[in-house]
Amino acid sequence: MENVIEIRNIRKKFKGFSIDNLDLQVKKGYITGFIGANGAGKSTTIKMIMNLLKPDTGEVKLFGLDYKTHEKEIKERIGFVYDENVFFEGLNLKDIRKIVGPAYRSWDDALFYQYVKKFDLPLNKPIKTFSKGMQMKVSLAIALSHHAELIIMDEPTAGLDPIFRREFLNLLQELMLDGSRTIFISTHITTDLDRIADYIAFMQNGELVFNHSGHDLVENYALVKGGLDLLDRDTEKAFVRVHRASTGFEALTKDRRTVNEIFGDSVVIERASLEDIMYYFKELNHA
Repeated sequence: MENVIEIRNIRKKFKGFSIDNLDLQVKKGYITGFIGANGAGKSTTIKMIMNLLKPDTGEVKLFGLDYKTHEKEIKERIGFVYDENVFFEGLNLKDIRKIVGPAYRSWDDALFYQYVKKFDLPLNKPIKTFSKGMQMKVSLAIALSHHAELIIMDEPTAGLDPIFRREFLNLLQELMLDGSRTIFISTHITTDLDRIADYIAFMQNGELVFNHSGHDLVENYALVKGGLDLLDRDTEKAFVRVHRASTGFEALTKDRRTVNEIFGDSVVIERASLEDIMYYFKELNHA
């Protein structure tokens, strides 16, 4: 399966924080959610993918190409969706088209106007009058109008009302139907990704914890609840982390099958959400 993004052995060191030996592959034709707490290294990783930051060591390739020799070609094929306005506030969409269009060889005027209409965006009003959701739609319309194959989003749904968020997520799923695009979306709103993501890459403290398909997460990760009498040194090995209370325990496992073999019907096994997984891994890190 072809990878659109390939990050190999990346290191990037800052004062008080570093990304160490990061390996991350993003598969073509799918939505990959990029999760992690604030400060985990998500935005730094995206900046390296966009060539806005250079890694200290390692390599970043997009579409099998490196920035050193193919920067213009790579950037022609990427669309970045901002969660705020990046244009001069007095400009309207007609002005923006005149500025942005000539920058891309594959710019498609007819497609731009098609998405402006689809997204219900006014052509003649200044960008400063647009809501946050409308500004995001502008970024998406621009990305789609130059036929971007890879769309990168950094916290796109933060601050949006629930109805608009749902509409936006439905739109992303529509965009994936023809199989020609790849979406890489970083967000701390994990419920969004529970709905739309095919793959989940999870970063914590500058390291990649996992990069799994949604199917693998559902099959393997689970919350387990049971009585304290079931726990001992051996049975606890089946869990990432255990929480004890006077009424019993709750734990996260990444091996549902082993838990079934050990405990059988003596425990309750429930699906673990992405939020559950992030929480228990954070607790593990603090233990």
